[in-house]
Amino acid sequence: MIDFNKMIGRHLEKEQRPKQIGRYYPSEIGGCMRKTWYSYKYPQQIDIELAKIFEVGNIMHGFVVEVLKSEKNREIELLKTEMPFKQDFGEFVVSGRVDDLVLIKENGKSVLIEVKSTKSLEFVKKAQESHRMQLQYYMYATGVHNGLVLYVDKNNLQSKIFEVAFSEKESEEIIQRFKNLHSYLANELLPLPEAKKNLEKNWMCKFCEYREKCEKNQQ
Repeated sequence: MIDFNKMIGRHLEKEQRPKQIGRYYPSEIGGCMRKTWYSYKYPQQIDIELAKIFEVGNIMHGFVVEVLKSEKNREIELLKTEMPFKQDFGEFVVSGRVDDLVLIKENGKSVLIEVKSTKSLEFVKKAQESHRMQLQYYMYATGVHNGLVLYVDKNNLQSKIFEVAFSEKESEEIIQRFKNLHSYLANELLPLPEAKKNLEKNWMCKFCEYREKCEKNQQ
């Protein structure tokens, strides 16, 4: 018999390349800085089950793109998808890809959309802080100051959407986080365990692959 689970696993296997200190990503800056620091200093092969979850997210985004560019949805126009960008801050570079850029025809506004899949919309009451920070930086980097975080339920394709207002102050705070991360990495300084110390981020510890190492480095 065919073992399709194994086939999927082999299909998703990728060579894990160590991250380069000095190149950072908006998708990580809103998470626990200690975990991000560990991921540069102690890279791990991505767990295949986690890789499957990421791939489901990619599949969901592909579906969202099809919806956005459908001729049946004439109130918007999909301008770009998977839009790459890179910003050079001298000592380090921040790069990434914005999910989608659409034009709302009614008011002529260009809007960035960050797509996130979820296993249950029931618990999605607002845009997650890390997702909001990610989109906030995209708005800063692209100059498009209208943004939406779109959550799509993987079980039934129901969705919720949250507007994120552009903030110069928040953008500066995010840039400072990148500067802090670079300083910690360049100077071999371990950051504080943000997820442990922030009640809203405690859940991150449960799924962190560096949990045991973090426990041994109490601060």
